[in-house]
Amino acid sequence: MEALLPILQGHPGLSVVGFAMAFRCVHYLQRNLPVPKVVKNDAFRYWKWRNLSVSLVHSTLTGIWAVTCLVLEPKMLQNIFSFHTPASYLLVCVSSGYFVQDACDIILTGHARGSWEFLVHHFLVLGSFLYTLFTGHYVAGAVIALLVEINSVTLHTRLMLKLAGAQFTPLFSVNKLLNLFTYVCFRLSAQFYLTWFIMQNYSWLDHAGYFLVTMFLMNIMILIYFYRLIRADFFPRQKRHAEQNGTHSNNSTKFLND
Repeated sequence: MEALLPILQGHPGLSVVGFAMAFRCVHYLQRNLPVPKVVKNDAFRYWKWRNLSVSLVHSTLTGIWAVTCLVLEPKMLQNIFSFHTPASYLLVCVSSGYFVQDACDIILTGHARGSWEFLVHHFLVLGSFLYTLFTGHYVAGAVIALLVEINSVTLHTRLMLKLAGAQFTPLFSVNKLLNLFTYVCFRLSAQFYLTWFIMQNYSWLDHAGYFLVTMFLMNIMILIYFYRLIRADFFPRQKRHAEQNGTHSNNSTKFLND
């Protein structure tokens, strides 16, 4: 790992492109996996299922990786600006590659309009991660930010269960509780900790203004998503009744449906 770091740091752009291609290979390989019939018979649902499958691989990998990095090197929680390890730098390279691949998949398949919120999120993340990779600063901050991927595991599972029509099963009920727990413990906590750290150390951090604006925008987005999540899973009202009767929203091609 130590020998790999100078290569990655010397060519961060090529490293990100390489990992983007690796995730594209994952996208093609998972085509052979079984897919629920209700998903396979609908073109949009099929694309969305495949997109979420790759996202689930990324979330599982990077979420566990981020936790491991912080457990092994807790110093990263106190020094998000200059301290990092080879494993943490590699983690940011891998995750950046995924976000490049996912943004390209959304745009090139013609789903940009329905998934503009995801694209905004991806561009905000990529702007910060690429700065991190090219300067070597805020790598630890990026690792802390990637704790949100623990929540993304349950979030992607939730969406895939809804695609498969399994939103009224015991599995979905368990997952929605886990999703709520991980949203608070990993997504909200990580984002707010980074925001607090930048505000507390604003006077000496490089480009702190850029990162603070980015964090505030991300915070607004995740709070809006949190409201949508609570409303959809715990206060569904008429929508749940309509789904149980087999009726669906006309907005079926929107990437984020509750």
